Amino acid sequence: MTQIELRGVQKYFGAVQVIKDLNLKIDDNEFIVLLGQSGCGKTTTLRAIAGLETIDGGDILIDGKPVQHLKAADRDIAMVFQSFSLYPHMSVYENIAFPLRATRKSKAEIDQEVRSVAKTLQITDLLAKKPSALSGGDMQRVAIGRALVRRPKAMLMDEPIGALDAKLREEMRAEIKRLHIKQGSTSIYVTHDQIEAMSLADRIVIMHEGVLQQVGSPDDVYSHPANLFVAQFVGSPVMNVAEASVTEKASAASVTLGDAAAGFEFPRALLSKLNGHAGDKLALGIRPEGVIVRHEAAEGFLPVETQIVEPLGSFDIVDIKVGSKMLRARTKSGFVSGPGEKVFARIDPAQAHFFDVASGRSLGVRL
Repeated sequence: MTQIELRGVQKYFGAVQVIKDLNLKIDDNEFIVLLGQSGCGKTTTLRAIAGLETIDGGDILIDGKPVQHLKAADRDIAMVFQSFSLYPHMSVYENIAFPLRATRKSKAEIDQEVRSVAKTLQITDLLAKKPSALSGGDMQRVAIGRALVRRPKAMLMDEPIGALDAKLREEMRAEIKRLHIKQGSTSIYVTHDQIEAMSLADRIVIMHEGVLQQVGSPDDVYSHPANLFVAQFVGSPVMNVAEASVTEKASAASVTLGDAAAGFEFPRALLSKLNGHAGDKLALGIRPEGVIVRHEAAEGFLPVETQIVEPLGSFDIVDIKVGSKMLRARTKSGFVSGPGEKVFARIDPAQAHFFDVASGRSLGVRL
């Protein structure tokens, strides 16, 4: 059982604070992904947990015991980096066995551990080869095997598949998830790639400029973003965001985007759910799948013109112009013939998000 907790962790590089009062609890066997832009503090956080960086405040606890004063070697944590860092003169077998050489295990025990890990990672047939004879994906499997072989309390991974090509990254994502489920280890994974985060994580920890923005399951952070940063960082294509005004109509609410001549119709309940924010500066967020496009006029649909069509195989992303604002909609493949086509669009109220423009925080309004 391995639990990791960060309490009020602070880290400075000179005068620059790169981790700001970070509080996070990671449960046993959980797969956590630290997600954020380059420079947001996610790798520094990982290195601080591993003991490769000192912290300037707060506590790091493993199984309830503070470890910030312990050296990396004394924390019983394994780390896998983006660079494979294999010993080129050693075989795959020797690379995996290397961490066990300093232990008091017998030759037979070491052999058993190496072959067990190699079988798990499906690299038994590579044990006699040198790293120079391996593909990028196989080299990363060996690096993971070297980390796993001593059965650490936790596995920390810093963008381990970032240097691989798209096909290999997809294969390795599935391999890492399979391995986590089989080994049952507590895992922390750093990436700036939201597809990796969504496909791997039990929970995603989103960071921005050293500050934790939101922690939640992939579905939570996608469907219920805590603020504008999360809303526009998670999801591909990104969420549409536009300044909006909400006004009362006879039997409904009207949501007008920017300088558009007409507003989208919403249920009247929206006015009460905004709790007095209706007159404030608001931003409407809507994912492309929440922008509904049709060819015929219908109640609640506004006439719009298509601008750009991006064919993505099983679906298209279509840019439509509402006033001076561009919205991206997801449609069936081939639904729109091309730019300049006259269509009709509405926003699905059930998929709409409202944010306070000044603070960026979500108002938590769901219809």
